[in-house]
Amino acid sequence: MSAEVYAEPLLSLLLGYLLGSIPFGILLTRMSGAGDLRAIGSGNIGATNVLRTGRKGLAALTLLLDMLKGTAAVLIVRAIWPGCEEIAAIGAVVGHLWPVWLRFRGGKGVATLFGVMVGLHWPSGLIYAAVWLGVLGISRYSSLAGMSAALAAPVGAAALGRFDLALLYLGFALLVFWKHRANLDRLLDGSEPRVGGAKAEQTNA
Repeated sequence: MSAEVYAEPLLSLLLGYLLGSIPFGILLTRMSGAGDLRAIGSGNIGATNVLRTGRKGLAALTLLLDMLKGTAAVLIVRAIWPGCEEIAAIGAVVGHLWPVWLRFRGGKGVATLFGVMVGLHWPSGLIYAAVWLGVLGISRYSSLAGMSAALAAPVGAAALGRFDLALLYLGFALLVFWKHRANLDRLLDGSEPRVGGAKAEQTNA
């Protein structure tokens, strides 16, 4: 086979990875003078840990940008190399989870996964968001909300007749659960901190 057959998928994967690997949480906290996010709270690079700096606006912006980089990866590749957007979505999620710039120590993928779902099939993205916000509002456990939304993603896609995406979303859900395995242990033993809880409890999520 010609190398051209593999060029578009590989470029799509690379573009998705590069966009997904942008560590907005670290960049924003540094630019705002809030310090190195990796030395704050849990050390995670996502919006939940940015919230521990006490800057809600910064946390909201991190959440938004982590979502948008996933959506951008899908939409850009759809415009340039139609048919490769799912590969770009994989690249974006993997890039966020394991960014080369941070020695492959990235975030947990909840916001970026939502972003790629919006780009791939926004109705299933709405289901994801509803579960995410609903569980977060009831439990105040960010980790539980993220894992619940990830679990709902393949179910929602299948319910909407997008069986082609359900398998992809299932793979994403497994990655999200893997990155949350320490949170899952703490949820089971009752030591997981809640969003908005005492600062002393905010070091592990």
